[in-house]
Amino acid sequence: MTDTSVPNDIVHEECGTGMSARIQGWRVGGLDLFDMWSSGLEIRRTARHVRQHRDRPVVSVSLQTQGTHRAEQAGTRFTLGPQDICVFHELAPRTYGWSGYGASQALTVDMEHLGLPVDTVVRASARLRASPVHDLLLGHVQSLFRDPDRLETDPGAGALANATTDLVRALLTSAAHDERDRRAREAMDTALATRITAYARRHLTDPDLGPERIAAEHAISRRQLYVVLGRAGIRLEQWLIAERLEMACRLLTSPRHAALPVAAVAARCGFTSPSHFTRRFRDAYGTTPSEWRRHRTAPPVRPVLAISDRQARA
Repeated sequence: MTDTSVPNDIVHEECGTGMSARIQGWRVGGLDLFDMWSSGLEIRRTARHVRQHRDRPVVSVSLQTQGTHRAEQAGTRFTLGPQDICVFHELAPRTYGWSGYGASQALTVDMEHLGLPVDTVVRASARLRASPVHDLLLGHVQSLFRDPDRLETDPGAGALANATTDLVRALLTSAAHDERDRRAREAMDTALATRITAYARRHLTDPDLGPERIAAEHAISRRQLYVVLGRAGIRLEQWLIAERLEMACRLLTSPRHAALPVAAVAARCGFTSPSHFTRRFRDAYGTTPSEWRRHRTAPPVRPVLAISDRQARA
């Protein structure tokens, strides 16, 4: 059997109960997610198939959720279990499959968006576990499949896809190069900064969210936290205030929260003091929270807190 969407030879294992398979897919921002369950098979992609690739080749990242999977790429054979990541580049020959019933979850990243050459991806694929980024990406990909239906329609899907691509790039760069390589360090720093800002956004309502807690959650020192964020152009305390003020703007102008007192808005956005909140709000927007709510003349803008353009995109 040949797969005509992405050319492969697919050999199905004979078994007494017959051949069976199921696949489900989602589109989350720029990522395609797939959940596959099948009886035994082997998928073979040869040099001939590679020459027939689609216009925009992809890199796949998969997890083995059931069974033990076998793979071969660039002359290296390996087996994969539930705590292993498997990466294939569409422009490289490989084989992949399992005996008995097996299942996998996978996402695909556009090769151009990933921005890594084929040889880097192939070289990294054989030594992913050597990278400290492996388990970071493993946990992240597992979380994507907890509720992909909801992620698919979430307004943050595009940003999530970009953050996922950053993590994939970090893992491959780290695994393909010596850890002392500047590109590897930069990729890992970018991935860590992305995870830190994502974590902070999820916990903005917690008044005790600060550098000590954030550093502990990511198993780094406070000093390392500031170094990593500084390389990304982020001043942590200023960034947290800016994010909380943006959240406050949304609550203040939301009809659903029209009856919510300003002090309650401050508390929901992680400010422990209403007066401190009002002062920060006036410094950033030139008006008080109450006046902002009354006028609702424009959508919220990013407050000016000496934050770099690079930080604003984090």
